[in-house]
Amino acid sequence: MSTTLERTAERELEGSWAPGAEAARGRLRGALREALPPVGAFVVFAIAWQLLVMLLGVPRYLLPTPTDIAGAVVVHGSDLVVALTSTFVSSLLGFGLSIVVGMLAALVMSHSKLLERSIYPYAIMLQTIPIVAIAPLIVIWVGAGAPAVVIISFLVSLFPIITNTTAGLTSTDHNLMSMFDLYNANFWQRMLKLKLPFALPYVMTGLRISSGLAVIGAIVGEFIAGIGGLRGGLGYVIISAANRLDMPYLFASALTSSLLGIIIFVGIGLVSARFLRHWHESAVRREA
Repeated sequence: MSTTLERTAERELEGSWAPGAEAARGRLRGALREALPPVGAFVVFAIAWQLLVMLLGVPRYLLPTPTDIAGAVVVHGSDLVVALTSTFVSSLLGFGLSIVVGMLAALVMSHSKLLERSIYPYAIMLQTIPIVAIAPLIVIWVGAGAPAVVIISFLVSLFPIITNTTAGLTSTDHNLMSMFDLYNANFWQRMLKLKLPFALPYVMTGLRISSGLAVIGAIVGEFIAGIGGLRGGLGYVIISAANRLDMPYLFASALTSSLLGIIIFVGIGLVSARFLRHWHESAVRREA
């Protein structure tokens, strides 16, 4: 009797876990379906690159092969990790600062058309001025090193957040705004319960754009305002490899910086999917 009860309990337990296990397998299959095409394309591209360089006899100092680059990654792996960490911290700080300032500026501009017309031209001017023209001033004001790099990363990544958030906040359905007014909603109720949720897809688009720009800004900042050594980040490593004509190391550094941008972009994409996947069309999973 006890054996029969134990078997029944085991079958019930297996049945209760079956939906969860099936859902996990489904997520794994979905992740593989998304990852296999770009991985396959990268493998094909790397093989074609390797064969073409070998067949054409291109000198290594002009264009290294993927195997040369992989060898440079193995040799300089620890240095790349240290430089990657330095650039990651600088770009993340600049990106975070751009989120805070950009969201606040968008909130101010969306509150009044007069304020928007007064501030927006200066945001455009800040975007159009080449960062290489501003960087020397930043170095003079705050000195070379991490603070200057963070400020440059912040300036480069600020504009998309301002423009996209402002567009989202000012595009709220006027019928819904009238309904909130009908119920005597105050400013914060309209903002938190209507405008910000409505603007969320716009905000996430701005964050995706700015995440890549923050990495670019940090590396450019390291070119101009960085310091020597591995604390100078990937920007210093790239300049150092280029001065030595160490092309495999230069390509490895460039690919590492690209990997950093991809990591931050994917992280923002996961956050966006977390907030939008249940209700917004841009994040709803579609059949291939």
